Amino acid sequence: MKASLGRFGWLVLATLVVWSQETPPPVLLENTGKPISVPFQCTEDDMQWAGMSCTEEEPCPVYFELTAAEPVGDKIFAAGNLHSNTVTLYSILLGSDDAGKSWREAYARIRGAGLDHIQFTDLANGWTSGEALSPLPQEPFLLITADGGKTWRQRPVFAETQSGSIQQFFFSSKNNGSLIIDRGEGSEEERYALYETPDGGENWLVKQLGNKPLRLPRGPNPQTEWRIQADRATQAFRIEHRQAERWVAAASFAVSAGVCKPMPLESKPPEEPSPVAPPPAVRRPRR
Repeated sequence: MKASLGRFGWLVLATLVVWSQETPPPVLLENTGKPISVPFQCTEDDMQWAGMSCTEEEPCPVYFELTAAEPVGDKIFAAGNLHSNTVTLYSILLGSDDAGKSWREAYARIRGAGLDHIQFTDLANGWTSGEALSPLPQEPFLLITADGGKTWRQRPVFAETQSGSIQQFFFSSKNNGSLIIDRGEGSEEERYALYETPDGGENWLVKQLGNKPLRLPRGPNPQTEWRIQADRATQAFRIEHRQAERWVAAASFAVSAGVCKPMPLESKPPEEPSPVAPPPAVRRPRR
């Protein structure tokens, strides 16, 4: 079959595969003044991966947690995760180009990961830290943008899988940055490690190890004009910015993100019939 396709045939096949992998454009979330609901459709595969025992009578609630927000000119970026009562399901990175009036997902969700911190050094270069959280924090990474958040790419801190999370990071320029890894209690190595990068987060060099908490050579300036507040009355997270002596909400996001439960039988796609083995060949008696 390979020979019969020919060079042109394989080119067409490769093009079809690329088309099939394209994802639809991100949904635009309008800020109407009420808490914005982050869309989430829980699948059977999600429940199986997370080991969730959800039923129609007792569905598993899913929550959205907002962990960081960063203004960049008229843009705002917000990071967080979707999680159940027991496990983190997906990371979430949101972006707004109009000061919070509308939002879109700026990067594809990463299963089992959470995002923690965001920093921009200018209007173009920014980073968002995250790590896989199942079953324990591991594989710390950065999402990196060089075009003001239009596009992001994921860059791991380590070449190989290692435990730990990015406790904090800071870039003094688009090239020079540092971060601290916390490997957690019970680590066979020193719990804390300080790393530095000379190339914008592409590569990291260890500078200091210790079992006591470490500090960045130059820490991030505390954000005093923007903050995230949990609002019990509306069951939402609010992104607020200071105007004179008061705080004004730029947007709020609902904590509830739906539930996980089995798909109704009538909604499930029909199963393909199992292949039927051909009948055994009949041997004709020789004459």
